[in-house]
Amino acid sequence: MNTLTSNLHLMMTTFYRPTEERYKIVIEAKAFPSDHYAVTSHLESRGIDPAKGLVLIAARQGETSLRTEDILKVIDDHKEIALVMLSGVQYYTGQFFDIPTITAYAQEKGCVVGWDLAHAVGNVPLKLHEWQVDFACWCSYKYLNTGAGGIAGLFVHEKYAKDTSRPRLAGWWGNQKENRFDMDPEFRPSEGASGYQQSNPNVLSTIALMSSLQLYDQAGGVEKLRQKSRGLTLYMERLLRLMLASHFAAGNVRILTPSDPDARGCQLSLEFPTKMMDVFDGLHAHGVICDERKPTVIRLAPVPLYNSYQDVYRGVTCLKEVMDKVF
Repeated sequence: MNTLTSNLHLMMTTFYRPTEERYKIVIEAKAFPSDHYAVTSHLESRGIDPAKGLVLIAARQGETSLRTEDILKVIDDHKEIALVMLSGVQYYTGQFFDIPTITAYAQEKGCVVGWDLAHAVGNVPLKLHEWQVDFACWCSYKYLNTGAGGIAGLFVHEKYAKDTSRPRLAGWWGNQKENRFDMDPEFRPSEGASGYQQSNPNVLSTIALMSSLQLYDQAGGVEKLRQKSRGLTLYMERLLRLMLASHFAAGNVRILTPSDPDARGCQLSLEFPTKMMDVFDGLHAHGVICDERKPTVIRLAPVPLYNSYQDVYRGVTCLKEVMDKVF
């Protein structure tokens, strides 16, 4: 339903209920810019200065990933936190956060916990109900392959299924199906996430998602694909460190993504302190499809649904060739 950011706005309208005692929102310092925009706009719309209401979690100096214990400490240190909203898989570094541990700890401290799963859905196994996540939002145009602007998704835990006490931005498609066409001006929400729908979804976008999900089903599902994903990233990391050893030693490149396969999805983020765009353009000239995130990162993502170990070998071989020329 809707798009990722619009769903985040809907969820914060309902679940971010600031008080004098609790009004802060926690996100990563390097969260996707749209998340910064959405969170800041909600703080400002409630009359809260983002300089006081926004808590940004950053990695320790000299490190590239957030430690779970540091996230928990931030929750301990800021008693005013109302909402913790992190990424399932961090878009810039590829780190896969410990969702169940962080969720349970933050809720124990009285926080609502939501997750932006844009880079997690279709990438890593998710058990949102079992993990007691309050809400989660995601898009479908990354690992779910629906294309730019594809329909987004929303999860609301079933403990809120019949909770109509919280405010929401109501819309036509969120009304109960049984009386939607009664044309009654009184809004009667459907239970759960369905009650947050706004409008009739785009048919073509929905069909694209359905086709992708059918392929996932034929491939054995995310759990099975995750096994291959671990193998692909392990293979890629070893090849990178072996074939680019001289460039690592020279400081031309480093890997930002955690080396622990359980702490990452299928993405390896490579940081190039200089000449990143030269390397990126060189890879594309060789037919290697990757993406860049300014100022210094190239993301390589061997997707288990359609990439092979041979693809990984060719990609790293091309990267070596390009870097030998650029540097």
